[in-house]
Amino acid sequence: MNILILNSGSSSIKFELIDTECNHQSVKGRIERIGEAESDFNIEWQEDNRERKHYQEFTTIADHKTGLRHCINALITIGIIKQLDELDGIGHRIVHGGDVFTEAVKITDNTLHKIYRLSQLAPLHNPAGIAGIEVALQLAPAVPQVAIFDTAFHQTLPPEAYLYALPWELQQKHGLRRYGFHGTSHQYVTRMTARYLSRPENTLNLITLHLGNGASATAIRNGSSVDTSMGLTPLEGLVMGTRSGDIDPSIPSFLIEHAGYTPIQVGELLNSASGLKGLCGANDMREVLQLADDGNEQAEVALKLFCYRIKKYIGAYFAILGRLDALVFTAGIGEHSSEIRRRCCMDLQHLGITINAERNRKAISETVEISDPDADIKVLVVPTNEELEIAQATRHCLNRCND
Repeated sequence: MNILILNSGSSSIKFELIDTECNHQSVKGRIERIGEAESDFNIEWQEDNRERKHYQEFTTIADHKTGLRHCINALITIGIIKQLDELDGIGHRIVHGGDVFTEAVKITDNTLHKIYRLSQLAPLHNPAGIAGIEVALQLAPAVPQVAIFDTAFHQTLPPEAYLYALPWELQQKHGLRRYGFHGTSHQYVTRMTARYLSRPENTLNLITLHLGNGASATAIRNGSSVDTSMGLTPLEGLVMGTRSGDIDPSIPSFLIEHAGYTPIQVGELLNSASGLKGLCGANDMREVLQLADDGNEQAEVALKLFCYRIKKYIGAYFAILGRLDALVFTAGIGEHSSEIRRRCCMDLQHLGITINAERNRKAISETVEISDPDADIKVLVVPTNEELEIAQATRHCLNRCND
């Protein structure tokens, strides 16, 4: 099956064309800075197993609908496809499925209406995903399309994990609960960890750490998510590139009452100007590490806080799980920063977690074990592939619908 994956963010679109029979990625690309004066369009593709080609242009992409048309026109112009009807399916990543969607679903008018209604829970993300769906339906009405939700993997959370200590009626009326995110990533690395360990997924207890500009931790019991650090929105939990993570709930009202902030400004502060960026002025972990190496004290504090918060979640989730088979690092920082992995695992010997310095230093681009050979608990680096997970979920959904 040739599946086109569309992943629309608040100001970007990522797309990939994947053959799910052999997990081959023939095309990938992205548009960044949508809505700004100059947008950046990149596409990379391979023809007949030859060297990969790359094309980049800077142009003006006013909105997501214009951007998606640009992506599809590029696929046709390059000659990857002659027309969209050649595709077997289109899979759309949707950030928030609320408690309505527990798995990937085929897109219908009813499905789209429900996604619209969930936009209040993810106003920065769901509208972009909806725009992608609408344009794809217009341009390829004969191609079956599927919505895949970041929150679906975490629908197995028990009430004690997903409920907040708020009035019951208020939670029920407004859908106030922990939903969790990065679900496709946590699900994918759980599957890859089971394959690496030659164990059935439903026998594994894991703590998975998706560490990128956005970061989240998940407790996996018998292959299912039972707790996760992100909450009603992706703001809760770990310290991130620009997001604050966990804070005292009274801070927003304090800023409004005493610092002259409006509610909108508080939201912008906590989502876009906090985290590593707020602490030391940089949100790219490579830059933060370099600043710390150069003696910047604020950067060093930012690193300590980032890793300290992760260690707190490791301890908490270990207590919940009781037994742990592996601690798994993934995503941009988790896969590529040996220093962050070292700091996160430092002084966890009492939990049976120790890493081997040489293994840790060499780990990159493939699933690898970085724990000491005699450690009680395995520590793994597992590269994530959310697009492949979305493509496979799309294929399974279409096969299910056709049965």
